[in-house]
Amino acid sequence: MKFLITMCLALMPLGALADDTYVDLWQLHQEAQGADPRVLRAQALVRSGEGKERAAFGQLLPQLNASGSVNRSRRDDDLNRIQYNGKRMAVVLNQVIYDPQVWRSYQKYIELTRQSGYESDDTRVQASIDLSERYFAVLAAEDELSLVRSELEATERNLKRVNALYARQMAMVTDALDLEARVDALKADEIEASNKVLVSREAISELVGRDVSERFKRIGENSAFSLPAQAQDYWVQTALDSNPALHAREHSVRAAEAAIDENKAGHLPRLGLNLTAQRSDIGYEGAVTPRSDNLVASLDLQMPLYSGGSTRARVSSSESDKDVAQQELEALRRQVIKETRTAYLGMSAELSRIKATRRALESAEKSRMATEKAFGYGVKNAVDVLDSIKEEFRARRDFYQSQYKFVTSLLVLHRWSGRLGDGDIRQANEWLVEP
Repeated sequence: MKFLITMCLALMPLGALADDTYVDLWQLHQEAQGADPRVLRAQALVRSGEGKERAAFGQLLPQLNASGSVNRSRRDDDLNRIQYNGKRMAVVLNQVIYDPQVWRSYQKYIELTRQSGYESDDTRVQASIDLSERYFAVLAAEDELSLVRSELEATERNLKRVNALYARQMAMVTDALDLEARVDALKADEIEASNKVLVSREAISELVGRDVSERFKRIGENSAFSLPAQAQDYWVQTALDSNPALHAREHSVRAAEAAIDENKAGHLPRLGLNLTAQRSDIGYEGAVTPRSDNLVASLDLQMPLYSGGSTRARVSSSESDKDVAQQELEALRRQVIKETRTAYLGMSAELSRIKATRRALESAEKSRMATEKAFGYGVKNAVDVLDSIKEEFRARRDFYQSQYKFVTSLLVLHRWSGRLGDGDIRQANEWLVEP
């Protein structure tokens, strides 16, 4: 824990970290869900799809229209001239009785709406994964910067020590030159690491829509990690059953099938009911007539005979669209299987790597202390001491990164299995504490 606190204090000069407050993954997740343009766009597409579905359903309901006109007429003939006012009002009701094209169009939009809903779920889940990966990328970049600064500080301290020994002819000039070269290299590494921190934080700002200047909570020193109880095959089958992207592709195929049926219906008859009520006192060719009320009920039957081959062409195009949708579904199914297995294997590997890097860190710490003692006895030189310090820093960095990769692999596993929710983000967030 002392080392983590030292890391954060080492980052204090950065302008981007001027804020002393802390923020964690869950807080940023909540912000991103309301600010990420991808999530907002997906939600808008869902609303658009629902509107189109309602519009298609409306074609199956009665269509009621009213019309009216007021005329001023004048009629001249050989005998006299007549001027008069006339009015006509009508109400028309149309109701589809049998129209397979309209019905199948409605079925198509039902599937498209469901597709957009699942795509919205998948976009939201992917946005959560992107945020999580970028969060831990910031932690990794800050680790790298802190380790570079700590190594630079140790190297400069040893350079002063070697220079003092060299002045008393108790050290070789090559040691001093080696240390000077390493100091210059570490200063260049510090600039690159500082820039990486700023770039990684900018990636977070892109998702939440604001500058992120707060300090990030980090994985606690005593965090315990373990594999899920379920085996790999369980996660693969769960992914095939629950992945929202797969469900979206399935509805895309069904929408394509409905589009084929819709276009095939261009060859089928259509039957409709028309009810008309009209009141008028306008006669034929402008003649004055008494007011009359007309009520008409009719059944309209339309039988398509030939449309220049356009109906057949639309059917052929729709069948090709269905083939495209099916191949996209199959490609995604294979990707889901691969990504789920990869995430599970990666999580297992990172858990083993956490244990291995923890042991490597303990060994590196012991090696560094032994080398420092040997240097005090004149058995080791200053470069050997710095090499041991560098190995310890590298082991510590690897240990932290293995933790970050384990958490992200766990979240990615839930993402592809279709089970990633707010509870999983909260669980990962419980491992984060203020240093």
